[in-house]
Amino acid sequence: MRFITFRRLEVASFCHSAIYLSLLVCAFVLGNPQPETFILGLAHGVIWIAMSLVCIAAARARIIPFWLAVTVAVIGGLGPFAGSIGFVIADRRRPAVLRTDRGTSV
Repeated sequence: MRFITFRRLEVASFCHSAIYLSLLVCAFVLGNPQPETFILGLAHGVIWIAMSLVCIAAARARIIPFWLAVTVAVIGGLGPFAGSIGFVIADRRRPAVLRTDRGTSV
């Protein structure tokens, strides 16, 4: 669990949001080109499952708040932007000492 940190989860959430945004652009703006739409959709699904499992484990280890893990796991399948916004809110609520998270698990 020491490899799971708040910052790493936050970066993963923003990467997931970027992939999802690419999927939306590909599917609705570019006219659903294949196999790009399929690959981005598959990536979104796999990353959502992985993020859900890791965030639930991180909440149990008290790395992230429980509400944030629920946001990522429940809403993240339909819109990972909610999880990314949740990480920004959680970061602002953290004490200043913990914001300099450089590989620590707290």
